[in-house]
Amino acid sequence: MSPSPRISRRAALRGAVVVGVGAAVGGATILTTSSASADVPSPDIAGCADWGARAPGGLTQLPNGANKIVIHHTASANQADTSKEAAFQLARDIQGWHMDGNGWADSGQHFTVSRGGYVMEGRHTSLDHLSSGSGMVQGAHAPGANTDGIGIENEGTYTSETPPAALYDSLVTFCAYICQQYGIPSSEIYGHRDFVATACPGEAFYAMLPQLRADVQAVLDGGGNPGAWSVTIDNGDAGFTMGAGWALSSYAADKHGDNYAFASPAAEDGTAVFSAEIPEEGVYSIETWHGALPGYNPSAPFTVHAGDGDHAVTVDQTSNGGQWVGLGQFTLPAGQRDLVSVSRRTDGAGYVLADAIRVTKV
Repeated sequence: MSPSPRISRRAALRGAVVVGVGAAVGGATILTTSSASADVPSPDIAGCADWGARAPGGLTQLPNGANKIVIHHTASANQADTSKEAAFQLARDIQGWHMDGNGWADSGQHFTVSRGGYVMEGRHTSLDHLSSGSGMVQGAHAPGANTDGIGIENEGTYTSETPPAALYDSLVTFCAYICQQYGIPSSEIYGHRDFVATACPGEAFYAMLPQLRADVQAVLDGGGNPGAWSVTIDNGDAGFTMGAGWALSSYAADKHGDNYAFASPAAEDGTAVFSAEIPEEGVYSIETWHGALPGYNPSAPFTVHAGDGDHAVTVDQTSNGGQWVGLGQFTLPAGQRDLVSVSRRTDGAGYVLADAIRVTKV
């Protein structure tokens, strides 16, 4: 069981952009459909002039907008100075590395986020294009994505350490704003290594990208509780157990973590159970994650063990994979407890999956 990182906003009910997912109300199944509804305001972005950028060389302005976001780490020190002054010095240093060291016309990335959460324009004219949601300046941050991907450098080295909360919180909100401006789906957030052989953005940060995509979608959906307590239980964590008939697989590409549990439908008992310690009694949002394939189960039977009894929820695991899917909001007592069970007993054909759940204080 591993606490998930603090984020700026979270989905209270991850029913948005989901079709055929059951939200539990009195044990019933409700089909929900919705679309992104939030108006994400522009974050505070320091332009090139603000941090003292040098004049660039010739830059190529493109008529097309971006269709993806590419996450980098600077591979610089994880410094303790998180001030604005340190952030601006970082921006100047990066421009120097790229222009003087690499011989580029300007900073290669479009934007930079410091460890203190400051967002800065990297390559000149990037901010103007983003503000208008029209066109982009060609970058030099990732071969294969320079003409259609917004590159974001994140200060630090994240091979084994994860980014600090201030950086991550700021990145979530900033990515949501970029997605809104260019009409980019949250699923189109990638790591540098997805395009070229590199360690960037670091093993630890790269492993967080599914979480980042989900958290960005939560902002776009208009949900969230800033700084809310949250925990994610993956099938590989100590808070997960599986009964008879279950096995592990890593086949689905959009799985959470290294693998997931699966079972064939059957009449006999055999459940997978997610457990966690709830810090205080209250209302919590519970979400599930699964990989999706046409041959998986369209009516996977989940049971949420709430304070007022068990709530049955069915989940269509043939679609909506690689994202958090809402099971509902429930009152949970404090203490260590079984939270969600996944059963093999279903009329639907295809494997039933138990991959991960996330619990967030509303």
